[in-house]
Amino acid sequence: MNAVQPKEIEKEEISKLSFPEKDVLNSYKEKAQRKKELERAMTLGNLEQIKMKIFFEDDREKRYVNTTIWAVTTDRIILKQGVTIPIHRISKLM
Repeated sequence: MNAVQPKEIEKEEISKLSFPEKDVLNSYKEKAQRKKELERAMTLGNLEQIKMKIFFEDDREKRYVNTTIWAVTTDRIILKQGVTIPIHRISKLM
């Protein structure tokens, strides 16, 4: 059985999405790894303008956006134009 493929979204469309409160990751280890990867992606984005594929889930489906991360706060990542994604809805980076 095939897993549902994430759907690409433009960062300008992210602000229209709705995000549930539940974390997409379960274990403390996965969450700590996610935070570490986000910090690294932010550094690469700011220093070398390297884009990352950010995989996340809104209230309807799995999605991804290919962009740079400008900042990481305690609960959100900030992209260009002030677009944000809640960290608890991010499943992985590539």
